[in-house]
Amino acid sequence: MSVDSVVSRLNPLVCWLLRSPLHFVASPGLLLLTLTGRRSGRRHSFPVGYQRDGEVLTVMVSEAPSKQWWQNLREPAPVEVVLRGRAHGGRAELVPAGSDLFFRCAEDTLRRVPGMDRVFGIRWDRRAALSPEQRERLSGNVAVVRIQLTHALDAAVTPSGR
Repeated sequence: MSVDSVVSRLNPLVCWLLRSPLHFVASPGLLLLTLTGRRSGRRHSFPVGYQRDGEVLTVMVSEAPSKQWWQNLREPAPVEVVLRGRAHGGRAELVPAGSDLFFRCAEDTLRRVPGMDRVFGIRWDRRAALSPEQRERLSGNVAVVRIQLTHALDAAVTPSGR
């Protein structure tokens, strides 16, 4: 059983936690992402891991072929995030697999978060660049989503939403 399948069972609890005054327990590594389905038009919210660089958030989607949500971002789209207890609007887009930016995001995440190489299904030496085999594996199994924060939506969120 993969880490993702275990964690996804906890999503409702983690969503509640990220909206609650206790969000600080999970906020350093997780945010709540809300997006609208391209075809269905339905809004979906779920917790995702992130890296922050100023007003840009990077989300690495492990086991991407088995997940659907990120495919809603094949074209840039508006999203909402709850980040450290505060709601923000943003614009999300998928980084093309195999691009220089894709591999730069992957290496930045691997450097910042020890153990992520195993989550992504590779063994990586942080003193070396990604090998061609590792690049190929990442390109086929990981999606990278970048979110540009655009504005705060309100002062804080509550467990019921806003």
